[in-house]
Amino acid sequence: MKTFTDYLWFNTKNEHEIVNITEQISALVAKSGIKEGFCLVSAMHITSGIWVNDEESGLKQDVMEWLERLAPVGDYKHHKTGETNGDAHLKRTLVHHQVVLPVTNGELDLGPWEQVFYMEFDGQRKKRVVVKIIGE
Repeated sequence: MKTFTDYLWFNTKNEHEIVNITEQISALVAKSGIKEGFCLVSAMHITSGIWVNDEESGLKQDVMEWLERLAPVGDYKHHKTGETNGDAHLKRTLVHHQVVLPVTNGELDLGPWEQVFYMEFDGQRKKRVVVKIIGE
């Protein structure tokens, strides 16, 4: 069994942003040399997440609007700590913080429309994602 670990760094221009990271993840899978296994992609900050879906602008707008309806900017108990990003924590909870992706024949084994996205809900500062690939 082999393992490979690397990191992606982000500093988004916007507070809320969706970044397609499929090519970067695919490049890391190739770099790992692992032919059969799994690729874990995990946001290492509590106000960002990882999402697998279609690269379609309307869908991305829909999901951001849906998340805003479910966890709107507002007054949260979390703000009593001095923070003002309670909604970002909740949005991350809804999206989730990580995904596990199959690796087959040395490549990501995604469905025909699947892409991997980094989702930012409290951006404009440096954050990272860990990519850990295990297999043979």
